Amino acid sequence: MLNTLKELMPKKPSVSGRESGIRHILEGIMRPLVDEVRVDALGNLICLKKGSAKVPGRVMLAAHMDEIGFIVTFIEENGYLRVAPIGGISYPAAIFGELCFENGMSGVLVPEADADKEPKAEKCYVDIGVSCLEEAQALVKVGDCCALTPHLTSLVGERVAGRPLDDRIGCACLVEIAKQLRAPADDIYYVFTVQEEVGCRGASPAAMAIAPDVALIFDVTATGDQQGAKPMAVKLGEGVAVKVKDNSVICDVSLVDELLALSRKKKIAAQCEILTFGGTDTSAVQMAGLGCRAGALSIPSRYIHSGVETVDLRDAKAAVDLAVAYLGG
Repeated sequence: MLNTLKELMPKKPSVSGRESGIRHILEGIMRPLVDEVRVDALGNLICLKKGSAKVPGRVMLAAHMDEIGFIVTFIEENGYLRVAPIGGISYPAAIFGELCFENGMSGVLVPEADADKEPKAEKCYVDIGVSCLEEAQALVKVGDCCALTPHLTSLVGERVAGRPLDDRIGCACLVEIAKQLRAPADDIYYVFTVQEEVGCRGASPAAMAIAPDVALIFDVTATGDQQGAKPMAVKLGEGVAVKVKDNSVICDVSLVDELLALSRKKKIAAQCEILTFGGTDTSAVQMAGLGCRAGALSIPSRYIHSGVETVDLRDAKAAVDLAVAYLGG
């Protein structure tokens, strides 16, 4: 799992709508593991492993490829860049962070000298080290995207911190499932979606094209064990979080029950997730076309949308184990 995760941390950012960098890596990893690989009109990567049953069902497993980041909106006379957020940026968590651009250039996100302690977007700018407009224009243009520089740090045990673990850890789970599930009975569609961070835009068209009977979404979820966190029955290291609901979806109750019962039977660490805010691709997939039985296997994460998102790889492995058991592996 750790080695797979490292492969999914390229220096080139893949912010929403600009996912080609990570998609190319995932396509190379997945192609030997499946029967068909295609990219749809929005940029979703859809990988099909054909089932062995005479009349196979259609199962969709999904994780989003995109990450939050910034887009250049204006270049000032002194060479500083003004940027706008793509996705849910926490500026207190992002300021004084190192940025990487699509062309390999680096910069730093800083607040204006007179900005508040918690500056807003309009009070921050990017310094790429130049002194004037002309120097900046030779390196960057309006519309270019950047993100906090990806990194991964091992902590105690199997816990790691870095970014963008949202949702590269979900993508890593799909890769590991594909490695283990070599002869499924059903058709398994591994879908790496685009633009989740800006409104779950990629998942719905992908689900409409596949028309799955059942879907499982892999993404991070918050925890209740962070200092000062709202009460929540999800903790790091306690297993995969089987989503019951979040602010955008109520998961199929029979699917939730099946997954929890299977976790007990197989002695796979699992916990219930009830998230009172936010949402994932689960809602978009559930309502696409004629709809489907949809659920989510979430990986608990502290400090989501920061530069130090923290997960326990044992939870991710539990998500893989539960999915493989559920799909008959």
